Amino acid sequence: MIRQKTLKAVVKATGVGLHGGKRVEMSLRPAAPDTGIVFRRVDIDPPVEMPADPYAVVDTRMCSGLQNGTAKIGTVEHVMSALAGLGVDNCYVDVDAPEIPILDGSASPFVYLLQSVGLELQDAPKRFLRVKKMVEYVEGDKFVRLHPHDGFKLSFAIHFNHPAIDGTATSVTIDFARQSYTRDVARARTFGFVQDLEVLIGMGLAQGGSLENAIVLDEYRVLNHDGLRYEDEFVKHKVLDAIGDLYLCGHPLLAHYEANKAGHALNNQILRVLLEDREAWEIVTFEDEAQAPESLRGQIRSQLAFA
Repeated sequence: MIRQKTLKAVVKATGVGLHGGKRVEMSLRPAAPDTGIVFRRVDIDPPVEMPADPYAVVDTRMCSGLQNGTAKIGTVEHVMSALAGLGVDNCYVDVDAPEIPILDGSASPFVYLLQSVGLELQDAPKRFLRVKKMVEYVEGDKFVRLHPHDGFKLSFAIHFNHPAIDGTATSVTIDFARQSYTRDVARARTFGFVQDLEVLIGMGLAQGGSLENAIVLDEYRVLNHDGLRYEDEFVKHKVLDAIGDLYLCGHPLLAHYEANKAGHALNNQILRVLLEDREAWEIVTFEDEAQAPESLRGQIRSQLAFA
């Protein structure tokens, strides 16, 4: 049986919020089976909980943000991506500010935190959301589609008309039957443009951004002295974001995600389109290896290490 996972113990980190620029203390805590991923604003008395839920997403300007009443938590996509990439089903994410810390702008620090504390199996079957028919959301020349697929695969294309970006691969397909989240996706950083900074700050965004937590570009080149981590880091970061945004549905997907020029808003919309078509999906579990897609069979074998 493919079983649910949580953390073995509490792990903490401190950083700044990318958009608010404020210091944030974050704790990742174990949670019981079937809890899901639950964000908590612990600086509010009593603490306010915001479970991962596409219908709780209220702000998609440069991030995915959740809201419950007047309480908000922004920039949840990178930690959600890491939790999805490592197969964590149940976790409390406590923060004392209205944003998750940006750390280095990728999911790699969150992966490190989770690996450093360790994961444990729980006595409950892991529940997957399997896409049964194609659904799509189109907005002009932008689109997102979810296709039936026996595993989890993402195909993404970006178009920025910028020499530094156009000089890299602008499309990528990541198939987790053959590729590794930690090796091939997690280290890709968010990116932004110097010429947009004044406008973003005026909107209350990017106030904590720096060369330490983002790839920064002027009109012609990357300004970071250490260059890129992947030859296709720009498009891979879009894949990283999509993994986190899609995990807000509450379950790992069995699907092929296909996107062109998409972002957080379209990722949220495709989840709503999917969930509102009850014939387009089902919840499945896997009792033995023979039932599971090839990309999941390694999860069954790896569970022996937790026994």
